[in-house]
Amino acid sequence: MSPSMPTSLPRADYKLFIANKNYSSWSLRPWVLMRTLGITFAEHLTPFTGATNRETFQSFSPNAMVPCLHDGDLRLWESLAIIEYLAERHEGVWPSDPTARAWARCASAEMHAGFAALRDQCTMTCGQRVRLHEVMPALSRDLERLDSLWREGMETFGGPFLAGNAFTAVDAMFAPVAFRVQSYGDTPGFSLSPTVTAYVDRLLALDAMREWYDAALAEPWREPAHEADVARVGSVTGDLRTPV
Repeated sequence: MSPSMPTSLPRADYKLFIANKNYSSWSLRPWVLMRTLGITFAEHLTPFTGATNRETFQSFSPNAMVPCLHDGDLRLWESLAIIEYLAERHEGVWPSDPTARAWARCASAEMHAGFAALRDQCTMTCGQRVRLHEVMPALSRDLERLDSLWREGMETFGGPFLAGNAFTAVDAMFAPVAFRVQSYGDTPGFSLSPTVTAYVDRLLALDAMREWYDAALAEPWREPAHEADVARVGSVTGDLRTPV
């Protein structure tokens, strides 16, 4: 076993605080990682409520945002910080190979801080299908970089996941992109290579991703700001969510 990996799996009484599964891409990241790796946690979902978000979310999250992981009295916010905390306690969070692990951390940090056009023009909405009014140049550049980065990972480390043969944190960091491709991918000009499209399908087929998706479709909540973000960038061609 690599000396950088934990040697045992301690008892965990984790509580993971998240928001709407239809909208909350950041919530998905630690949720799908923990679910896929079999790290037990209690889910606490608080829907987005617009103006009252901050007061409500601050009761369980220091920055009044999600996700937030509680481990006893300890509160951890920000997806990458949660992932690193879990990596110190559980095997399989990052790849065991040092080169793959270094690449995975770089790619994860890039996702955490970058791809601004993809975030802005393709807000996550699991249950809707949207045709963008226009694929702006900045979005095209993000898609090109995404395609290049994902192919690099799979070609370098052999796939079928980004850093090797197992789902790890880097796949979790990009999991919301798979839902974005599903929602916006029929837009002309929203193009990805066959290798990357196959990877998207692989993520969407994971048990944890299907569980999240089914729950997103069943949610009874609609948050006006998120719905307005979708209407701003495109035309809804289908809404698979349970009617309100």
